[in-house]
Amino acid sequence: MLFHVKQVHTPENCPYGHGGSGSLFDATAPGTKLVGFYGSLMEHTLYLIVDADSIDALNKFLFPGMKSTICTITPVSDHGLPF
Repeated sequence: MLFHVKQVHTPENCPYGHGGSGSLFDATAPGTKLVGFYGSLMEHTLYLIVDADSIDALNKFLFPGMKSTICTITPVSDHGLPF
């Protein structure tokens, strides 16, 4: 299942110079695949498209940023609309 993840951190918790944006998630988490990764750096916001087998797998993917980010997770689809 595809998920759109918005990860926001404060300037004080910015990973710049401390592992970078990729340190806020675990792209090797079993049952997950990072499909897209975008950022609005000055807004301290990351946008990810993640294919995950389950919410548990997605949680493991996002665990590294749990103490420094707020996540909004939205299930999405790449299927066309029926109208």
